[in-house]
Amino acid sequence: MHSREDHYNPPPDTGLPVVFADEAILLLDKPAGLLTVPGRGEDKQDCLIRRALQAYPDALIVHRLDRDTSGLVLMARGAAAQRTINLAFEKRQTDKRYEALVIGLLPVNEAWQEIDLPLLVDWPNRPKRTINYAEGQQALTRWRCTAADAARGCSRVELEPVTGRTHQLRVHMQAIGHPMLGDTLYAPPDTLPLAQRLHLHARSLSFPHPSTGQMVAFSAPVPF
Repeated sequence: MHSREDHYNPPPDTGLPVVFADEAILLLDKPAGLLTVPGRGEDKQDCLIRRALQAYPDALIVHRLDRDTSGLVLMARGAAAQRTINLAFEKRQTDKRYEALVIGLLPVNEAWQEIDLPLLVDWPNRPKRTINYAEGQQALTRWRCTAADAARGCSRVELEPVTGRTHQLRVHMQAIGHPMLGDTLYAPPDTLPLAQRLHLHARSLSFPHPSTGQMVAFSAPVPF
C-alpha cells in the first residue's frame, strides 16, 4: 500500500542544489524523494550528504529532513562549525518554517495555534509514529492556515516545529484531522492518487552564523 515509502527511487542527480555556501556553512534545497543520509542497504546509499561531499568534502550533517520532504537542509563545513551549529539547535536559537498542503478546509487565520501531543515510535508499524500520552516524547508544533482551496478540498498551512521529533509535523496535522496531501504513511489511502509527492517543504531557516554569531536567514521557494 505504501509503495513510495517501501521502494527507494531517488530523483536524478542534476547538480547540487546550493542555496548558499561560504567557509563555514552549506545550505541545500533538498528535492523530495531523496534521503538526507544513507539508509540501510546498498539500494539506499544515494543521498544528499553523499552528493554534497563530492563538491564539498568537509560537509557535515547538522539536521535531517524526511526523505519525502523537500526544502532547506543546513550542513556545516568542518567539525568546529558543526559543534557551534549543533549547540544553536540544542538551545533552540534557530527558527524553522515549513509549508504544507493538507487535506480538508481550514479557516484562514493569521493567529498561530499550537498542537502539543507526545510522539512515540509505532513499533508494529515502523517507521510510523503515533500519539502516546503515557510514553511519548513531548512534541510541540505551531501552525496557521494561510489559504483554503475549496475546489481541491485542501488548505495551505505554515508550520513551525518547536521540537524536532521524527514525522512530527505529519503526525500532528493528521491528529487534528488534516493529514498532508501525498503522505503515504498518514493520509487515507484513497487520497494518494491526488498527489505524486508529500506536500511538505522546509521553506525558511534562520540561525546564528557559526563564524560571526550574527543571525542569518535563508529561504527556498515552495514547489507546490
